[in-house]
Amino acid sequence: MRKLALKKIFYILISCFFITTNSFSQESKTIVIEDPSFSKLLKEKQQINSSLNTDDFYKIQIYYGDKENAKKNLMSFKRDFKEIDGTILYTNPTYKVWVGSFKLRIQAEKVLLEVKKKYPTAFLIKKGK
Repeated sequence: MRKLALKKIFYILISCFFITTNSFSQESKTIVIEDPSFSKLLKEKQQINSSLNTDDFYKIQIYYGDKENAKKNLMSFKRDFKEIDGTILYTNPTYKVWVGSFKLRIQAEKVLLEVKKKYPTAFLIKKGK
């Protein structure tokens, strides 16, 4: 009887040993398959972003105030000056409408003269300052 119990324990221990040595539950190998066009697109985006330093651009601020009037002023500006882009920027507690993106100050000043005819409170700012 004692031999039978020792045999059972021996077989159980051997089985446990083989099961634990053959289990790989904590090891994993992840293979990522990436589309080659994604890498190409990412490199192009990085080149564009590195070549643009947005702090060097001049903007024109045409409005400073509440949200509804900021939207109205931006829509009105886009109707009048279709070739110039614009955006609304939130600075607590008011909204600003910035238009244009000019590398050179002289270009920004020329456009500012035209914009001031419709928006007399418009002024030139250098983004980041």
